[in-house]
Amino acid sequence: MNWLKKGRAKLSTIFRRERPTSEEVKWDTCVNCGQMIYHKEMVAAQYVCPHCGHHHKMPPKERFAALFDGASYDAIGVPKQADDPLKFRDKKKYVDRIKASRVETGEQDAVTVAEGKIGGIPAVVAIQSFAFMGGSLGIAAGDAFVAGALRAVNEKSAFVMITSSGGARMQEGILSLMQMPRTTVAVQMLREARLPYIVVLTDPTTGGVTASYAMLGDVQISEPGALIGFAGPRVIESTVREQLPKGFQRAEYLLEHGMIDMIVHRHDLAAKLGGLLNLLMGGRRDDRPAQLALPSPAKGKRAAAN
Repeated sequence: MNWLKKGRAKLSTIFRRERPTSEEVKWDTCVNCGQMIYHKEMVAAQYVCPHCGHHHKMPPKERFAALFDGASYDAIGVPKQADDPLKFRDKKKYVDRIKASRVETGEQDAVTVAEGKIGGIPAVVAIQSFAFMGGSLGIAAGDAFVAGALRAVNEKSAFVMITSSGGARMQEGILSLMQMPRTTVAVQMLREARLPYIVVLTDPTTGGVTASYAMLGDVQISEPGALIGFAGPRVIESTVREQLPKGFQRAEYLLEHGMIDMIVHRHDLAAKLGGLLNLLMGGRRDDRPAQLALPSPAKGKRAAAN
């Protein structure tokens, strides 16, 4: 190889090595202020816009890493159920929608559960992902919530639920609505065991999720600007035929009217949860209660979290 070819090969190697990756040049656009932000900067900021402070939706894995001490946690297994119990189909098969969401998000369903320590206190955390079919509540999501509550009771840990949902999953009909009382029973189990149940409401939290476990926390925390309600503002306005107050159903409005306890910026959430858990779990004895399990409505068998 002559000197010219050697020079070309060397330059080609240098340029290939310094060429930015697709992740480095990927841009996100803030839905609130319209500013463009490097994706890696958005991830580093925990999906909070550095320009206006808008809290964007955050994937479960990044949330777990931000909340647990040292980003160390273990996933909690969830009983597997039939993907399409009603054989539902509209423009697309329900099973195809689930498969597409699993590929897109890397999660099995809308709720993911893990355990670790927050502020040095053992805690079970369940996170609802809006990216998975709008965070809709179905059998699998209900199973995940119950599995998390059971693990908290059995391990004598606190339980933290981070919500984001458009409501019940219509493709599962009455089986989806059954998860509302089922998760409420799981919350009652936590109360009977005298364990803290803290809810963190994120944008949006609506429908049957708001009507059940999302509003049953011992402490109700919200991220800034989160939409929280049962029916959406447009539905309410068309029903009552009146203009709603400015900021209606937003976290700040709910805090002013006593529906939630506090609004916490995402960057401060881990520290705030750590302080609350240290306060609520202080002086607790080390002994553990008897192992518990709840019946699964889909199979009629007793299913315990692994």
